[in-house]
Amino acid sequence: MSSGTGTSTFVIRWINFLTMLLAVAVIGFGVWMGAHHDNCRKSLTLPVIGLGAVILVVSIIGFLGALKNNSILLWIYLILLCIILVAILVFTVLAYKEYQLQDYSTWFLKQLNNSHNWDHLKSCLVKSDDCNNLSKRYRTLKQFKSAKLSPIEAGCCRPPSECGYPAMNASFYDLSFHPISSNKDCRLYKNSKAVKCYNCDSCKAGVAQYMKTEWRVVAIFNCILFVVLSMIYFVGCCAYLCNLFLHPQFDD
Repeated sequence: MSSGTGTSTFVIRWINFLTMLLAVAVIGFGVWMGAHHDNCRKSLTLPVIGLGAVILVVSIIGFLGALKNNSILLWIYLILLCIILVAILVFTVLAYKEYQLQDYSTWFLKQLNNSHNWDHLKSCLVKSDDCNNLSKRYRTLKQFKSAKLSPIEAGCCRPPSECGYPAMNASFYDLSFHPISSNKDCRLYKNSKAVKCYNCDSCKAGVAQYMKTEWRVVAIFNCILFVVLSMIYFVGCCAYLCNLFLHPQFDD
């Protein structure tokens, strides 16, 4: 084997080794997301971990192809990596598009309004710390009123501001006042920990806003991943083609 062929094979092996490390980083990012979210909001964790696992398998195929000088495995590696790049690009474009929409997509609203899906999500929210710990985080009414609440806290833990219910503390409102708004959420809100505003449209909007923010984080991560994988793909293609031209019998 010529020195040029040996060099290109060496490059392919190292490129795939780096891709394996990248795959481990992607899986680690997915695990980190899971560790920082409760069971209600892990919808993006499994896809990220799954993407990392797929990249890991593809990189192993490429590494074995370079190790054994097997052109079939290397072609499979390059084709699969190209498919992954296209998939990441499509997902990222859709994620940013979804984040920039003034209104939520019809498909997303349909999933959110599905009674089975919402009942499951609502049962999770009741057990989560979003509403249950508000009174512990904000000891005084002044602290609560000046706090910047998350979309879920603002939409699910309190009645809409337009209702006009006076807040007694961070988790209790005086419902004896007649609501000044015709918003149906005003009638749905209760001070009970098991009810709150979990049946309100404002709660669904809060969950939707939270999901859009999470999608944006993943989209930014995917942009970085796309750039790195594109560089790896380009170098891998150049190295493989160099090997192919310098050593036409490059096969097992």
